[in-house]
Amino acid sequence: MSALLDNLRRQCDGPRDGALLRYSLGSALLDAGDAAGAVAAFERALEFDPTYSAAWKLLGKARLAAGTPASAAEAWRRGIAAAGARGDKQAEKEMTVFLRRLEQSSAPDAAAQS
Repeated sequence: MSALLDNLRRQCDGPRDGALLRYSLGSALLDAGDAAGAVAAFERALEFDPTYSAAWKLLGKARLAAGTPASAAEAWRRGIAAAGARGDKQAEKEMTVFLRRLEQSSAPDAAAQS
């Protein structure tokens, strides 16, 4: 995994830098357990292409892993909109399910605090 991460990082800010490279880096970082690094990589991917629905999907997962469920929900909401605009029905459905599960899991917390 380290060799893959090193290779991807070396390509950043070079001629091949772009949404796909940053998405690949974020995915590798997420797999390696570096949620904060993954969040930064996915956010950079989305600077290159704000309609990249797969990046929105994994950004939400990375933010959730980083312990920020509200920002994960926001990423998935924005990703659902981006996927809808692109016609990416599968990504739209997946993020809708992730968002629904997150909202359902946080509903008992909200009720307990009332």
